[in-house]
Amino acid sequence: MGFYLLYVTYSKPFINIELKEENGEWLVVDSYYKDWATEQQIEPGDIIINVDGTEINNISNIKYDFVLRAANDLTIKKSNSSLIHIHIKPLDIPQQFYYVLIAPTFYFFLTLLISLFLYFKQKNNPLVNILIFFILTVSLAYVSIGASGKMDNVGIIINRSSMILCLVLLIHFLRKYFLFMNLKWIFIDNIKVFYLLPLIAFFSSIYSVLYPFINPIFSSLTLWIFFILLTVILGILGISYLKFKTPQLKIFLSSIIIPFLPFLLLYALPEIIFNKQVLSADISSLFLMLIPYSFICTQLTERIFDMEYFITRLRHYFNFSFVFTSWLLMGLYWLTDLSMSRMTEIFFFTFFSLIALFYIKEKIDYHKRKILFSTKGDYIHRLYTTVDSIGRVVKIEDLLEKFVREIAVHLEIKHVYILTYDLQTHQITSTRTSKEYTQNQMNEIELEQLRLGDIKKTEHFYIAFIHQDMNYKRILVVDHNKSIHLKDEELLWLELLLLYVNNFIENTKMVEDLLEQLKHMKEADRSQLPWLNKLLWLRFEQEKYQLAQELHDTVLQEQLHIAREMDVFIHAKKKTDIQSGLGKIHEHMITSLNDLRGYCENLKPPLLDTLGLNAALEKLIQKVHKRSDFVLIYTIDRLYLEDERLNLMIYRLFQELLNNALKHSYANTVEIHLLETEQGFEIIYADDGVGCKMEEIIIADSMGIRGMQDRVQAFNGQFSINTNVGEGMSIRIKVIEADHTHSYDYDTYNRRPIPSRG
Repeated sequence: MGFYLLYVTYSKPFINIELKEENGEWLVVDSYYKDWATEQQIEPGDIIINVDGTEINNISNIKYDFVLRAANDLTIKKSNSSLIHIHIKPLDIPQQFYYVLIAPTFYFFLTLLISLFLYFKQKNNPLVNILIFFILTVSLAYVSIGASGKMDNVGIIINRSSMILCLVLLIHFLRKYFLFMNLKWIFIDNIKVFYLLPLIAFFSSIYSVLYPFINPIFSSLTLWIFFILLTVILGILGISYLKFKTPQLKIFLSSIIIPFLPFLLLYALPEIIFNKQVLSADISSLFLMLIPYSFICTQLTERIFDMEYFITRLRHYFNFSFVFTSWLLMGLYWLTDLSMSRMTEIFFFTFFSLIALFYIKEKIDYHKRKILFSTKGDYIHRLYTTVDSIGRVVKIEDLLEKFVREIAVHLEIKHVYILTYDLQTHQITSTRTSKEYTQNQMNEIELEQLRLGDIKKTEHFYIAFIHQDMNYKRILVVDHNKSIHLKDEELLWLELLLLYVNNFIENTKMVEDLLEQLKHMKEADRSQLPWLNKLLWLRFEQEKYQLAQELHDTVLQEQLHIAREMDVFIHAKKKTDIQSGLGKIHEHMITSLNDLRGYCENLKPPLLDTLGLNAALEKLIQKVHKRSDFVLIYTIDRLYLEDERLNLMIYRLFQELLNNALKHSYANTVEIHLLETEQGFEIIYADDGVGCKMEEIIIADSMGIRGMQDRVQAFNGQFSINTNVGEGMSIRIKVIEADHTHSYDYDTYNRRPIPSRG
């Protein structure tokens, strides 16, 4: 279908000449491609006689459309009654050649490649299948613009049907995706009813082909349906994002919906309301190329680039460039009489030039930052060196003293002090007796209102919050003597350093408290620390038991089998039997070595440190694929976690979930997904296996799910499980990385303890 539409587009150049009928003759009113018309001496008032050897009155569409859309040959009668014959080649009008043929052809093949990639990457995934249909339907709608614009019957039918179908598929995809994300769907549940709309568009297009006089009515009807559906989709995503604040919905808004907006706002809406377009369909549809491009960025280049960073920067450049370019075109529109096509060319040239300019400027600014932003050097490098220096101190008093010295050296200020504010008595004490701070001076700022990161300037000094416990608040004072003004870069450096110091003090206090507790317990009982010894012993024994059981059931059994085979060959008399038998033993040994290597990788996954979490999980899933009888559907988002221990924890959770699926689920389909959230990550597991009763899980109290629960609890995460006999099992794990210092009420997330089935 796509090749046919491209052939029709290539067969006749798109010329788009407006006509009017006077006394049975068709006169030229205006030409869309004015430069070409001027070059061919086509002027308003000229009379069109023949089109491709056919008399113009015999072309039925002209009578209802009043536009000559495409032609290879024209015969025109000038005002002086002379006739001119014009032969049109595709490259004679470069704008239509690139916009109507080249760009759709490129888009057509690009979407095919993306669709094939998604299909083979995630087979048997209903979400991906709907997404593939959506991408291909958008591609078909775009490719059919040229054929439809030339009033080709097949092109008209495909264009109108696919325009509506792609949005219905998008609504269907969103419905499935909301269910997958466990988000409440805010629109009607029966999505299948919407598939009547593309059917209506299909049959109405056939009817308009048979009766061309109603073609404009059905064309407007299609645009109205398109406008309403797209408004519904925007409403669903906008309201859902405001309600749930999930980053996935933000991605949909930016990568799927935004490419439709130029077509909606610059073509469909003006055509519906004013019967005139701001941009033609072929130009506004160029933005549809952003849809597969977004999938290339997020899928193919995931491991090469930091896509979240580049998307953020691109959005930043896009906003500034779009606003300035729009302002520039508004000025050109009022001050000049440029044609719409020329304005479009200026828009794109200016827009992309500004994006490139912002990118180059940011790169230059980064390399020249020492000169541009500071005469004292690189603040980022100074922050690292300061943090490294302070981090080597083990006592809080020494840490604060080191902190004061570093600030005095880097800011080149002599009078820097630490004040301690007593929250009970409201008294202030200083670490330096050589400088007195009166109560009146401190009353200039309400010390109790200071929060982490606050830096305030008074008449005599800068004051900043450092740390607070139950009784005291520590405050940094930098005396500027009314002569020193800290620049924005210096204040930012100080603010970041205060955050580090606060964390250092918290960690140091925790270590000191633990050491003090251990010290007192040791004095009370010199022989041992029972609770600590018991805890460590139990954890070690559990791990050793699991490893011993696995080795006994696999590698040891293989070794015993090899030993028996070797014993047979030792007493064998025929050398031929020995030769063939040794080959079998060699195969068994290779299998045993591979199993042993697998256990070593489980104990310490090598890819986790070298290529990262995503590569390690991909290899783990490949192993499960080879061993499993079920269909495994998975997605792995790329995470950006500050705590590297979470990577190992995620890997262990995937191991346990997939091992349970292999051993106990007896499922036909297993789904496991690692999803990025705003402050951490989420793991969603589901299978359609045999399931079990919740009471059986509680009674079993064994290691599998209990171990997962403990790991999640250690990072203040949420762990929930849902299962029943014959209904499969689903597990949801959510970890928020933002603040590990505050413990959650874990009982609010788990009403009962949940051990493993195995």
